[in-house]
Amino acid sequence: MRTKKLATFLAAVLFFVVASFNAVQANPVALRGDNKEDRIARESRVTEPVNLAILVQDDLVSRVGNELKVTGEFIRALPAGSRVMVGYLRVGVMQVRQPFTTDMERAARSLRIPVGSTSAAPFNPYVEVVDALRLFDTGGPNRNALLLISDGLDVSRGFDFSSTVHSIDLDRAIREARKQGVKVYTFYAPTVGLTSQNRLAVSFGQSALNRLADETGGEAFFQGTSFVTFDSYFKRLGRSINKQSAAAE
Repeated sequence: MRTKKLATFLAAVLFFVVASFNAVQANPVALRGDNKEDRIARESRVTEPVNLAILVQDDLVSRVGNELKVTGEFIRALPAGSRVMVGYLRVGVMQVRQPFTTDMERAARSLRIPVGSTSAAPFNPYVEVVDALRLFDTGGPNRNALLLISDGLDVSRGFDFSSTVHSIDLDRAIREARKQGVKVYTFYAPTVGLTSQNRLAVSFGQSALNRLADETGGEAFFQGTSFVTFDSYFKRLGRSINKQSAAAE
């Protein structure tokens, strides 16, 4: 009888082991306790406090308004100790919707849909970028970063590669960012003006945004001549900020 009970027990144990093995093979996530989406989300979340200014060009196309949710989610997910400013670039002036604050919820709620009209078009985005850069504190523990959401086009002094991609105000913005120790990141989006109508204008604008980011230690994000969503951009932005922070340690 004792031998029979032992055989029954061993059979049950063997069944459990085989069933568990088959379950892991069918669903390897169960073994890791993680999946690809969770891992990407965790890796793209900013890990160290940062001072971040978010600037939105006010004459961008209306579709940018659909990205308020993901932009707000990115702000809310920033680590404690971060400081965020939100501003809009319009008609030669920067409208500060929210000065630098440690209240991430308040910063996220300050976002609004761009006006989306040529009447709100700034003189060029880089004049206001310089103004925003001068609002950063220097010498604090947090790293400084600026996110510019813009078409990047400056035609104030002509419409050719040299006058747009190497404009006076873009050069000033690069110098000021370096002086203040601010890495500039850029998201491309078209405006209701020239970059919604002219592929050459898109090329000039994206080249300028890429130069601003590259020469200040940041990164430019764009795909094609338009955009679908900023969701993937924000994931890559978080990873880029984390990578820069790790490299500086």
